[in-house]
Amino acid sequence: MSVSGVSNLNNVLQQLQSTAAQAGAKPTSAPTAAQKVNEGPDKVDFSNALVAAIDKIDSMKQSAVAQGHAFERGDAGVGINDVMVDMQKAGLAFEMGVQVRNRVVNAYKEIMNMQV
Repeated sequence: MSVSGVSNLNNVLQQLQSTAAQAGAKPTSAPTAAQKVNEGPDKVDFSNALVAAIDKIDSMKQSAVAQGHAFERGDAGVGINDVMVDMQKAGLAFEMGVQVRNRVVNAYKEIMNMQV
């Protein structure tokens, strides 16, 4: 996964926000601490979950790249098999993120096309 992949996901988020603003939706701000307390443990904010997932994907990529650099330097305890497995995990996580993004965009388009 490349840095451009994460920036692509951020671009999609910005596009979704701008489309929502054009549709007349009010942009939401980050919840305050008081609002989080009132939500309770069962409620999850979608935007926070999405940002956490993107951060997780990015950290997997950074970890795989760091392990690749450690292998290139010849650090003890870093095998090529570990590097390849971590690179594949990061790649699959990125692909999953892209698929989730595609489904969210499709769902949003369907909702926007509904007649009320």
